[in-house]
Amino acid sequence: MPRREGLRALLAAYPVPSSERMTFAAMNALTGHPGDPLSRSTFNPGHFTASAFVLSPLRDSVLLVHHQKLSRWLQPGGHIDPEDADVISAARREVLEETGLTVATLSDDVFDIDIHTYPPGREPEHAHFDIRFLFGADSLEVPGSDEIDDWRWVGFEEIESVDDDPSLTRPFEKARRWVGSDAS
Repeated sequence: MPRREGLRALLAAYPVPSSERMTFAAMNALTGHPGDPLSRSTFNPGHFTASAFVLSPLRDSVLLVHHQKLSRWLQPGGHIDPEDADVISAARREVLEETGLTVATLSDDVFDIDIHTYPPGREPEHAHFDIRFLFGADSLEVPGSDEIDDWRWVGFEEIESVDDDPSLTRPFEKARRWVGSDAS
């Protein structure tokens, strides 16, 4: 299945919470963009990205990496490369590139969605339409990489002291609920 159609199918299967309806509508609209909405060179209005919320082996914390340019703690993630078969493959690759971890897919479904503005630099300011997935690690040891300058496991109850942005607190709450459900 071509990547754009795969993305549409992923989004169509996402059970959209009421708080994410506007984000979902914008993402759905972007799938019909005349350019390539998966290409990092599509700046108007932006492009899709893929990221990962990685649960610890005991499922009591989530891995965050320190983003050098933004100077913030965020989930691993980034652009969808042309060689990525699909969006979830891009998220898995980003985890490996940024942390050195090989992770297990805990669900093939979209876990969370978010749109955020990426500041200008080598590229103009643009929006990242982020599709997020849930993965699990089998070790607390993170080999690391030269792409990040630090990483940490953050407990569900700690996230607001690290960053209180809803783009992080919302998926942390979803992960906490997922762990408490029969899904884990």
